[in-house]
Amino acid sequence: MSLDQNLSKILIVDFGSQFTQLIARRIREIGVFSEIISHKKVKIKDIDHTVKGIILSGGPLNVYQINKYSFDKKILQLNLPVLGICFGHQILSKLNGGKVKQSKHREFGLANIYKKNDSLLTANFFNNKKSKKVWMSHADQVSKIPKNFKIIASSTNSKFAIVENKMKKFYGVQFHPEVTHTENGKKIISNFIFLICNIKRNWSSKDQKNKINKRSKRASWI
Repeated sequence: MSLDQNLSKILIVDFGSQFTQLIARRIREIGVFSEIISHKKVKIKDIDHTVKGIILSGGPLNVYQINKYSFDKKILQLNLPVLGICFGHQILSKLNGGKVKQSKHREFGLANIYKKNDSLLTANFFNNKKSKKVWMSHADQVSKIPKNFKIIASSTNSKFAIVENKMKKFYGVQFHPEVTHTENGKKIISNFIFLICNIKRNWSSKDQKNKINKRSKRASWI
């Protein structure tokens, strides 16, 4: 939890991914505060003025296992930028009218994705190259994107490797940009935060330690 209740932040909705803590770490490494909340606990009332963007994590679930996960769909109606990663990408597409199905070939490991269109999310990500190596880990995939979404990048097995709805500021990536195996993956995260959510750098571990020390000193005088 933030020590400053007015600090702008990214809210990470955790669907059980082994990489969720890594997403938070990547965000904090680039100087922005992030907070993790379970998909079982997050409610629309939890989204206050400090939340400037939402990331939906990956996870082991299937989007059609409705009884095994709870997610307040009204959160997607708050006009906040949303980035879905892996399972988060699939659920974002499904809840907006797209379709998800089991992949013919389970993708696990490195894969090449190929640029199809420009996007703020991928600014300086491809670095004038047509493809990038990314880390895939999924058994399901989006088979039909929702209305008003467009393809930004594709892989051999995942036609919709990166998609966007620019008007709603909804973005989905089938791979994991937070892991080091993905080339330049940090750029995807920083573009979402700085270019799409328009958050300025506001956090560092050093600043937080100083705030804790100051509060501890004040408490000792009471």
